[in-house]
Amino acid sequence: MREQFRNHQTQTTCWDHPKMTELYQSLSDLNNVRFSAYRTAMKLRRLQKALCLDLLSMQTACEVFEQHTLKQNEQLLDISQLMTCLTSLYQRLEQSHSHLVNVQLSVDMCLNWLLNVYDTGRTGKIRTLSFKTGIISLCKAHLEDKYRFLFRQVASATGFCDQRRLGLLLHDSIQIPRQLGEVASFGGSNIEPSVRSCFQFVSKIYQRNQLHGFYI
Repeated sequence: MREQFRNHQTQTTCWDHPKMTELYQSLSDLNNVRFSAYRTAMKLRRLQKALCLDLLSMQTACEVFEQHTLKQNEQLLDISQLMTCLTSLYQRLEQSHSHLVNVQLSVDMCLNWLLNVYDTGRTGKIRTLSFKTGIISLCKAHLEDKYRFLFRQVASATGFCDQRRLGLLLHDSIQIPRQLGEVASFGGSNIEPSVRSCFQFVSKIYQRNQLHGFYI
């Protein structure tokens, strides 16, 4: 089960770390930014920096995934497993950014965020794919490299992806703006039209013999 935090001033409990509550309050201050793309980008950047993931290279993230053998992407990770992985990740960041990274606070904050995004049912578990999607989406890397990495997580050994697996990836990806209150600006939570559109587009190209499927 997930840990609850107690506010000793109000004598109430909540699911969020006090620092996470402060972060969400600061994110809500950005709601007056008019254009949704700019507003979402500003929220993501503030979140990224608060979690110190702007310091995390994709190579380091992948090394941590490999260290903890996170290969079965549909496998569920419980809180203790998530904390172990996050501790390894932030300990590496602390080695090169000791003045910026507080390992315990960063682990607590990132775990809190991941559970809020991917564990809305309060089960204390999320999929390995969800964990990777969250970390890679906010790490320091070129956008194209992130796309390639995430696609490989749902592609078969031959490099192809079916509709079900692409749907899983898009579902996990859209949860990030959803949790920030921005999902309506990006087509809503229903990913089926996007999946269908992707495969219709590929089918047309395939028919012209220019491409033989989603392949990387």
